[in-house]
Amino acid sequence: MIYVSKEVAVNTDPAHPKLSRSEIWKGLVMKADNALPFVPGMAKCDVLERSANGLVRDIVFRGEDARERITFYPETKVVFLRLSGNADGFIVNEILGEGDALSLRFSFALQLVDAPSDSEKEREFREVMERDYLKAVDATLGAIRKMATTNPTV
Repeated sequence: MIYVSKEVAVNTDPAHPKLSRSEIWKGLVMKADNALPFVPGMAKCDVLERSANGLVRDIVFRGEDARERITFYPETKVVFLRLSGNADGFIVNEILGEGDALSLRFSFALQLVDAPSDSEKEREFREVMERDYLKAVDATLGAIRKMATTNPTV
């Protein structure tokens, strides 16, 4: 099992617009609906079904197909549960803190379906996922900041 977590302060750089919890939340919901502008390496993101508190989508990430069930915990977190693909597990995007002290934490716990834990294949997968997923934290914040700047009602 691979576990990685990264937390980024949201409102510490005066060059960036201050984001509210609501703006971050709206960005995370948009990311769940269409991750392409938010996640480098994502080539496909198709929503298959919607419910009151989430959705199911098919994605292609780094050339691998996967299906995810996404559950929304309004203004708090989004949980992505892998239903199929080359890895089992979950991903969590959380909004932490209050006011100007907001932060965004991305965590994942994944295990390759066809490789033993701590195998060379899993270690290589961890390196790629950690690098790409941690880039997604910065890309997500960048996309939310851009939306907040160009469309203040986001």
